[in-house]
Amino acid sequence: MLGLRQNLAQFMLLVAVNALVGGTLGQERTVLPLLASRTFHLDLYTSALTYILAFGLSKAATNYFAGTLSDRYGRKPVLVAGWLVAIPVPVMLIFGPSWGWIVAANVFLGVSQGLTWSTAVIMKMDLVGPKQRGLAMGLNEAAGYLGVAVTALATGYIASAYGLRPGPFLLGAAYIALGLGLSVLTVSETHHHARTEASQHVTAHADAHAGLSTREVFTLTSFKDRSLSAASQAGLVNNLNDGLAWGLFPVLFVSSGLSLNQIGILAAVYPAVWGAGQLFTGAASDRWGRKWFIAAGMLVQSAGLGIVAAAHSFGPWLVGGILLGLGTAMVYPALLAAIGDVSHPAWRARSVGVYRLWRDGGFAIGALLAGLLADEYGVPAAIATVAALTAASGLVVAVRMRGNDHTSHLR
Repeated sequence: MLGLRQNLAQFMLLVAVNALVGGTLGQERTVLPLLASRTFHLDLYTSALTYILAFGLSKAATNYFAGTLSDRYGRKPVLVAGWLVAIPVPVMLIFGPSWGWIVAANVFLGVSQGLTWSTAVIMKMDLVGPKQRGLAMGLNEAAGYLGVAVTALATGYIASAYGLRPGPFLLGAAYIALGLGLSVLTVSETHHHARTEASQHVTAHADAHAGLSTREVFTLTSFKDRSLSAASQAGLVNNLNDGLAWGLFPVLFVSSGLSLNQIGILAAVYPAVWGAGQLFTGAASDRWGRKWFIAAGMLVQSAGLGIVAAAHSFGPWLVGGILLGLGTAMVYPALLAAIGDVSHPAWRARSVGVYRLWRDGGFAIGALLAGLLADEYGVPAAIATVAALTAASGLVVAVRMRGNDHTSHLR
C-alpha cells in the first residue's frame, strides 16, 4: 500500500539513514577548507576548491546512473553499494600525505553520496505515493541537511580541541559503519511500490507517458518539458551557490580573524536552517504548489548571498547564512517533488537521476567559477556574482514552470 502512514516504520528508518548520509558529507564542511590552507598550504582558491570539483563531478554522474541501476536491480542493492564505496573516505582524509589523496577521497565520497542519497529519495517517493510527495521530500532533505549541519558544528569543535586530523573524520567513519549496518539489516526493497503506483497513475501530459526510453527521459527532463527543465536549471544554480558556500565561506571567515568555533557556527547555521525549514516547506508545497516556492526561494538565497558578500563581521554573516538556508529550504524539497509530479512512476527514478545530475553538476561549476572569480577579483566579488545568477534562475522558474503540475495526480 502507498502512503506515509501505511509505511511509517520503513519511511522513518530511511529518514535516519539519510541523516547518516548527510553526516558523512558534513564531516568535511568546516574542516577541509582549513586543511587545504593550513596543512597543504594551498593559497589559490581554485586549487583549494579542486576537492569540491571532484566531488561534484563524481556525484553528478553517479546520480544519473543511480536511477537507472535502481530501476534495473532494485533500490536496496544500490543503497548498500553506496555505503560500501564510502568506507575508504575517512581513512584517505586522515592519512592522505598529499592534496591528491584528499581529491581522490572526494571522488569516492561523491560516488557514495550519489548512490545513497539518490536511492533514499527514490525509496521515499515509492513509499508515500503522490499526495504527500512534498512532505516526504521535506523530511528526507531535512534529515540529510540537519545531519550535515550537526556534523559541521561538531567537527568544528573537535578540530579546535584536537586538531584537523584525525578527530573530525573518525565521526564520519562511525556514520558509515552505522549507515551500512542499517541498510543491510533493516531496510526493505521498495521497487514494488513504484509498480503499484504506475498501475494507478494519471499522466500529467502527453509527452510524459510510461513508455519512454532512457534517452527520451534525459531529453524531456533536461530541455523539453517546461517544468522538468526549469527545475533542473534551478537545481544546478542552487548547488552552484552551495558549492561556493562550502568552499569559500570558511576561507572568507578565517581571513577576517574569526575563531574556529565561530567558523563552525557559520558553517552549520546555513545547512541547519535549510534542514529544519524543510520540515515545513515540503508539506506546504503539497498544499500551495511548487512553482512560487521555488521562484521565491531562489530570490531569498540571492539576498542572503548578497549580505555575505557585503559584510565584514560575524553578525551580518550569520544573518546572510540564515537567509541562504531559508531560501534553500523553500527550494530543495519542492524541486524534487516537482520532478515526481510530472514524471511517470515507470521512469521516475531515471528522471530524478537526470535532475540530480544537473543539480549536483552545480557543485563542480560553482567550485570552478567561484575559484576563478575569487582568484581574479576576490571572494566578495565571486559571492556577489553567484547572487546575481541565483536571482536570474528564480526568474526563469517564474516564467517557464507550469503552476499546476502538483495537482495532476488528482485529475
